[in-house]
Amino acid sequence: MTSPVSLIEFPADDPDRAQRFWSEVLGVELTGRSSEEGEGWQTHTGGAEFGLHERGKGPGDTVSIPYLKVSDLSAALDRIPKLGGSIIHPGDKWAICRDSEGSPFGLTER
Repeated sequence: MTSPVSLIEFPADDPDRAQRFWSEVLGVELTGRSSEEGEGWQTHTGGAEFGLHERGKGPGDTVSIPYLKVSDLSAALDRIPKLGGSIIHPGDKWAICRDSEGSPFGLTER
């Protein structure tokens, strides 16, 4: 079984400072995202990725968020409210949610 972790993303008040910090701490290169990936910067290693975005006011802009891979995003989103969670930002390729305890997380389709 492979890890469901797709991306761990952190918000940044000063993106240049945050990129410098994380690049040097982790020894990784953070590059601009493609339009499909959204705004910000991330590693592009092909494995679990690490990313940054400018802190904003949106549901996924204020806290660090783990993105987890599921085989069927639509089916997973259908299950979340039934299990006591909530969907903050639905999407076709990724979504921001809260678990039954109120913790934010993202889902992406494998």
